[in-house]
Amino acid sequence: MKTFLAVAVGSLCLSGCLGYHIGPVKPYYLRDVHAIAIPTFENKTLLPRIEVLVTDTVIKQFQQDGTFRIASEENADAILKAEITRIERNQSRFVRGNVLATSEFTLLLHVKYSLIGKNGQVLTQPSEVIGSTSFFVGTDVTTDERQALPLATEQLATNLVSQLSEGW
Repeated sequence: MKTFLAVAVGSLCLSGCLGYHIGPVKPYYLRDVHAIAIPTFENKTLLPRIEVLVTDTVIKQFQQDGTFRIASEENADAILKAEITRIERNQSRFVRGNVLATSEFTLLLHVKYSLIGKNGQVLTQPSEVIGSTSFFVGTDVTTDERQALPLATEQLATNLVSQLSEGW
């Protein structure tokens, strides 16, 4: 009797787990997309050679997430078309006693993207994703900004991948 009761309680406890599965859960409209091609992003800014940094960071984030495989355009189910539209540097803090001198900036990186299916249909409407970071001003603002750029790129990649893999 005790074994029957233990089996009944055990099966009752595990019955809620039947529909559960571990792994990525893609949005419904991307259910047929398993591999994505990511060509180098287009650079619409005046900052040279940033497109390779942003594209590589996004690819690494997709690989880390694991929802979609990265493939060549011939083997992919969809292609991620993206362009870097803007890089902004805004004042966050000023030097005490001198409001014209900046001690900290916020760096914003804007990218517009859309996911195009293998047969040319648009799978996601053109969207924008933003990555941001802040940096303190030293003796050379340009070098400080260049060193802060990978941090903004990482946040941008995380936001972009989560928008595609989670649907929001």
